[in-house]
Amino acid sequence: MSVTMKLERAATAVGLAALAIWVGGMVALGACAAPIVFGKVPPPLAGDTMGTIFRRFDVVAMTCAVVVLAGEAVRALLLSGRPSLLDRIRGLGAIAAAACAIYIGVVASPGIMALHEAGAVRGQGEAGMRLDYLHDMAELLGKAEVVLGLLVIVLHVLTLRAQDTAVSTRTVTEG
Repeated sequence: MSVTMKLERAATAVGLAALAIWVGGMVALGACAAPIVFGKVPPPLAGDTMGTIFRRFDVVAMTCAVVVLAGEAVRALLLSGRPSLLDRIRGLGAIAAAACAIYIGVVASPGIMALHEAGAVRGQGEAGMRLDYLHDMAELLGKAEVVLGLLVIVLHVLTLRAQDTAVSTRTVTEG
């Protein structure tokens, strides 16, 4: 296997690991933990708890996004010739998912926490309406992150290059 092929495989493996952590974390927190905490823990403790958890995970998600984008950059640099349509879709999907993670981590989560700490209650008054908006936006973008992340995972697999022909032929004739 050529050095280029090894680098591409390594970039893909690291990117897939980051996507697994990122997407898996989003599903675990958004689809599993949050509904249970908000259903069983009284306000405002539920909001404080989940807000703290989401703020910590925002750092994980944004870090994973950087790792995925770095892997995309490595794969793009190693490409000989033009990227295929699937390569381009994979790259754009990674960029879009990263943008969602960054918006949530830099705008939505801090805004939700600030409003919550100021005593805002969803749906009550101007601050409550802003809280509703940020919460709904974070949920929508979180779902988009999961869908885009899964798409990028599938496209990583579909766009992984086969072994170099020369290497495969030599292995067959030597064996």
